[in-house]
Amino acid sequence: MDTKTAVIIGAGPAGLTAAYELLDRTNIKPVIIEQTHDIGGISKTVNYKGNRIDIGGHRFFSKSVRVMNWWNKFLPFQGVDFNDSILLNEQDNRNNGNGKDDVMLIRDRKSSILFERNFYSYPLTLNFDTLHKLGIFRTFRILTSYIKAKISPINNESSLEDFLKNRFGDELYKTFFKEYTEKVWGISCNEIKAEWGAQRIKGVSISAVLKQAFRNIISRDKDNDQSSVETSLIRKFSYPKYGPGHFWEIVADEISARGGVIIFDYKVTGIDASNNTAQRVTATHNKTGDEKVIDADYIFSSMPVQELIASFETDVPENVKKVASGLKYRDFITVGLLLRKIIPNSNSGNTNGSDKTITDNWIYVQEPDVRVGRIQFFNNWSPYLVHDPDTMWVGLEYFCNEGDDLWQMPDNNLSEFAIHEFAKLGFILREDIMDSVVIRMPKAYPAYFGTYDHFDEIREFTDKFDHLYMVGRNGMHRYNNMDHSMLTAMTVVDNITNGRMNKDNIWAVNTEDEYHEE
Repeated sequence: MDTKTAVIIGAGPAGLTAAYELLDRTNIKPVIIEQTHDIGGISKTVNYKGNRIDIGGHRFFSKSVRVMNWWNKFLPFQGVDFNDSILLNEQDNRNNGNGKDDVMLIRDRKSSILFERNFYSYPLTLNFDTLHKLGIFRTFRILTSYIKAKISPINNESSLEDFLKNRFGDELYKTFFKEYTEKVWGISCNEIKAEWGAQRIKGVSISAVLKQAFRNIISRDKDNDQSSVETSLIRKFSYPKYGPGHFWEIVADEISARGGVIIFDYKVTGIDASNNTAQRVTATHNKTGDEKVIDADYIFSSMPVQELIASFETDVPENVKKVASGLKYRDFITVGLLLRKIIPNSNSGNTNGSDKTITDNWIYVQEPDVRVGRIQFFNNWSPYLVHDPDTMWVGLEYFCNEGDDLWQMPDNNLSEFAIHEFAKLGFILREDIMDSVVIRMPKAYPAYFGTYDHFDEIREFTDKFDHLYMVGRNGMHRYNNMDHSMLTAMTVVDNITNGRMNKDNIWAVNTEDEYHEE
């Protein structure tokens, strides 16, 4: 039997999952075309002088047993006897790698919201500390507005603001969600489609938080199975010892060992899908301009939809071009700061001992007087991300648009800007800083505004091409988690092996009620 070829655009989670699944289950040879020289897409890990940056922070947790088993195949869950249930029941192993590099550590999930220079545990906990910080009058307004939202909810939710108010009430929305969310997207919440909430936080509400808190009380030490826990409320997660990029590099090595091909530094510039089926892909080298033309029996695209449509050599209807060109993205900057282990002037609720060392994985910054949106503490994701254990390695995250003032700011100026904001928030003194680096990630977040309302016109156009599949976050213009991106690729390979041509089940990933278990 002749070997067929699948051209896979992008070496992120979706593309790499598709390549491995094809090698594992079919006779189809994958050829991955990656525009950069990196593995993992937005899930890559940047190594700066031995200190590793996880772009955006990636928790390895999924309600999909299939995904959890897939992860465990490449990186065993350290100390976990993994079987068909989702097990996250082992000691944190914070300082114990057992001499093994290719393992998943089990980590405590801790995060906080910074609001009016007070720290609130996230998910929100209705305890004395929270109520004391909120004050009696704000607490009363939160309670009454929540009751009002339950009695008289907004019908026909048309925006993310409607979505959040219906689940939390107006006062809690303004207190803990509005400022951060608008930093992420750069526009008002009433201009963002409610579908974003359905993608990311469908199962989170005050009632869900209360139910989970009750479960935690009655099963305090039973962390075995978190498959019924809303993703935003989990207490533990798995994490590769050296970050998510290390995991995807292992997958890429296995793909190459099995005969798959990965081509770096080439950008897809042409897609021939004449006769309504995949035919060939043209890719151009970033620097030399050299072209590669690869015949394709199948095409998997995880490239931004905007670029996919622009690369079509087939005639594209004007309405589809217009919708594609109007799709919006948010871009992402991480400023890595290396500082001394002790962070003075911090009063986070998640601290360790008298030295007040922060134990959060990240902190959401709900403060209007700074532009930083989130702060990552990489030591707390894995101590092995940090070259010197006596230092603290921190990432200040900024959401922006390509070409705006932050994006164009020189690295040195941007580092100084971030240091100033970090000190302003009371985390550090200027002399604590030892080093810094700036990492930019374009098109990190596909946006639910612009022409997104008409995205179905793009889907109607692309779905008609046999053996052309859109997968992953940017490939489908969906704010998917890593596991959802992987599941879209797995579902495509399922369809190929089963002879299924209809693509509805691919688009249904991360929209099905049973996945969210609201």
